[in-house]
Amino acid sequence: MKLQMHSIHFDADRKLIDFIQKKADKLDTFYDRIIDGEVFLRLDKNEKNANKIVEIKMNVPGKTLFAKQQSDSFEAAADEAVEALRRQIKKFKEKVVLANQ
Repeated sequence: MKLQMHSIHFDADRKLIDFIQKKADKLDTFYDRIIDGEVFLRLDKNEKNANKIVEIKMNVPGKTLFAKQQSDSFEAAADEAVEALRRQIKKFKEKVVLANQ
């Protein structure tokens, strides 16, 4: 799946980008018609702890799925965001299957 990575006001490490890409690629096992996605990495300057924010937007036929998570590390926030998207994809897929019956 093609993901566009955007790190806002900082340069993301290649390891972090590869980690997020690998996590997001696993979503293809739940629904193989994911078109593409965008990932936004931000630092919240107002927070001392849990200041890393990951937003993931996935495009599937007829809908856009979105998850935003905040944590102490980008990896943890990405894990939580991908998990939230996994649940959304499963719900979306069930609706598509029911609509086609």
